[in-house]
Amino acid sequence: MKLTVVGCSGSFPSTESACSSYLVEADGYRILLDMGNGALGELQRHIGLYDLDAVLLSHLHPDHFIDMCGYFVARYYRHEGGRADAIPVYGPADTERRLVTAYGDVPDEACMSEVFDFRTFNPGTFTLGPLTIRTARVSHPVEAYAFRVEHDGTSLVYSGDTGPCEALRELARGTDLLLCEASFTHGKEDIPDLHLNGREAGEVAAGAGAGRLVLTHIPPWTDPLANLRDARSVYDGPAELAHAGAVYEL
Repeated sequence: MKLTVVGCSGSFPSTESACSSYLVEADGYRILLDMGNGALGELQRHIGLYDLDAVLLSHLHPDHFIDMCGYFVARYYRHEGGRADAIPVYGPADTERRLVTAYGDVPDEACMSEVFDFRTFNPGTFTLGPLTIRTARVSHPVEAYAFRVEHDGTSLVYSGDTGPCEALRELARGTDLLLCEASFTHGKEDIPDLHLNGREAGEVAAGAGAGRLVLTHIPPWTDPLANLRDARSVYDGPAELAHAGAVYEL
């Protein structure tokens, strides 16, 4: 299984990265975890526009889903070979309505459901191709999910956006790689059920016994090295910062 960081900036794109988007590949099957601002352009550095097999949206804040509007255009008005087939798009219950609202009026008969097969998340386990996906509801102001992706005895966990919660720790238990948000700075922001700071991300990794910690979703105004230092103060395993284009083989 291979993980590629397409984008990892929190809240809005930075000069170095698009917003949250992560490509997971195994046995020729490809899924995308989130498609935030700027991610669609970056994705094309790694695969073709029509090479995805499914998209999973952790929640419906723009920095995690808004480029799906552009992806609709690319799939609906495909210039060669006709309209692209519908692919599964997993997300919270309101995903289709939110995407249609974000895009605005569609011309003529254009319909997102013709290229996106919308499916609603529930906490639990399902399969996509060779991958096993487990989802857990996490702490955020809107309906939000973390994902555990497993393949051939290996696993990665993506936190999505979340405040401290036991659900994430349980989902991450024993995972090979924890891709964990660290939006806040320890000792600075303290807003319940919104985001993690670097120290809290490290505590999740330590408590879950994760094999590796990769900090992501750090906004441009936050010092990433401070968050990494704080994570390493409580987690003894390998810890690093996500960056666009990084590849992890599991």
